[in-house]
Amino acid sequence: QVQLVESGGGSVQAGASLRLSCAASGGTFSAYTLGWFRQVPGKEREFVAAISGSAINTIYGDSVKGRFTISKDNAVNTVYLQMSSLKPEDTAVYYCAARFLGIDYDAGKYRYWGQGTQVTVSS
Repeated sequence: QVQLVESGGGSVQAGASLRLSCAASGGTFSAYTLGWFRQVPGKEREFVAAISGSAINTIYGDSVKGRFTISKDNAVNTVYLQMSSLKPEDTAVYYCAARFLGIDYDAGKYRYWGQGTQVTVSS
């Protein structure tokens, strides 16, 4: 069983930066893939970024490439999402997710989820 707790959300102006954190417990942190997804009311959950257990591989959604960076620190069992050049369309609830298999874009393939953290970007 893996527990995930996100933090770092908030309200910022367009163009600002924000860093989200997701603290994980349970299982072997270096053994599972971690992903970030986001969701706005009435829309499907959108893939943002994912990082492999070894941190060698990362993938990003097209809408955040070049602006967001995912990283992890195995020493503190935490995955981060550094968000830069934020836009109003980045406003959403951001979720951290984990799976014990390889890196993937599909939210349905992630078994463990955090409770989410709200990010609001105003113009």
